[in-house]
Amino acid sequence: MRAIIAEAAALLGVNVQSAAHIAGGDLSFMVRLTLADGCSIIAKRGARVREEALMLEAIGTTGVPVPQIFCVAEDLLLLEERPNGGRLAGCWAQLAEMLDQLHAPAHTAYGWKRDYGFGALPIENGQAGNWIDFWAKRRLRCHIPHLTIHLANRIERLADRLAEHIPRSPPPALLHGDLWGGNILVDQDQISGLIDPACYYGDREVDLAMLSLFDRPPQIFYDACDLPRGWEERQPVYQLWPLLVHVRLFGGAYHQQAGACLDQLGV
Repeated sequence: MRAIIAEAAALLGVNVQSAAHIAGGDLSFMVRLTLADGCSIIAKRGARVREEALMLEAIGTTGVPVPQIFCVAEDLLLLEERPNGGRLAGCWAQLAEMLDQLHAPAHTAYGWKRDYGFGALPIENGQAGNWIDFWAKRRLRCHIPHLTIHLANRIERLADRLAEHIPRSPPPALLHGDLWGGNILVDQDQISGLIDPACYYGDREVDLAMLSLFDRPPQIFYDACDLPRGWEERQPVYQLWPLLVHVRLFGGAYHQQAGACLDQLGV
């Protein structure tokens, strides 16, 4: 903690009055720093903070609000602390508009220029020109060596038949990559920013699948997203990715949830 205070003060050229550890987050050690003028900022220390900064910048260029980056140096990222005292329940229409901005079609390959990770678990982002190949290799087969034999065999069968379930060439969209309620900041009745991205380019339905897995968006949200026909049938394919990550990180009931997705897909 003292090292973070000293480094942040040197980088910003201001005095840091106090610091408090913030619980949560798998990627970095987080601290709220109170500066001499009474303002507070967030300091994150971790091996991947430079990549996080690039992802936040990428989201920000779309017009979607993210915390301002004050400084990034080696393993320390200093960010604006945005207000977060509201509830997502009243902001679904606004979130749909933001995602429409974020997911504007891009002329790029699927994936990201660098790999990332959730804690010690790597996220393979190697770029591909074919969405089916990317999803099969980078989001399904990569887990097989780490799963039980039964679940691994079912994932293998799905990967072999993936062309039956998802499109080959959906418009590449910039994905948040870890979109759930905890990463959506709300100030009263307005979304104040998105945080903790795990960005790459892919089918925009991936972000909605993640959001639907851990939150319960109302129908008005899906209507506002104006999704292409068949999106509901594709959701289990895309929900398998975060579920398999959770299987490897936490085990438990996530095995059953992954199996339920495979049941829906007839695998």
